[in-house]
Amino acid sequence: MLQNSFLFLCLTCFTCCTTRSVFNVRRKELSGGVAENVELIKEKLTKKGFNVFATVDHAKNAAGVGLELRPTTVIIFGNPKGGTKLMQCAQEYAIDLPQKVLVYEDGDGKCFAVV
Repeated sequence: MLQNSFLFLCLTCFTCCTTRSVFNVRRKELSGGVAENVELIKEKLTKKGFNVFATVDHAKNAAGVGLELRPTTVIIFGNPKGGTKLMQCAQEYAIDLPQKVLVYEDGDGKCFAVV
């Protein structure tokens, strides 16, 4: 299932949307927890030649200011070969680069990836 989840992410990461809204995202339920899936996704991205630029742990940041948030992590990644080619066609693509994937736990304890 985790391999299928990674395939889902790879296939949707370079899908370009002309508008942004909550309704334009793709969500996939994952087995395991957020921390486990974040590490797995980062590992798979690296193996596929992507650079992982940053990992933002929103729950940790919320705790730092005395607030609570279920596990919510964003992985920021990209590939200069692919991204540069997109921007050479139209520099406006830069607004959506680098790519991101959100991994979070919902109110029922289920883990999801969103691209």
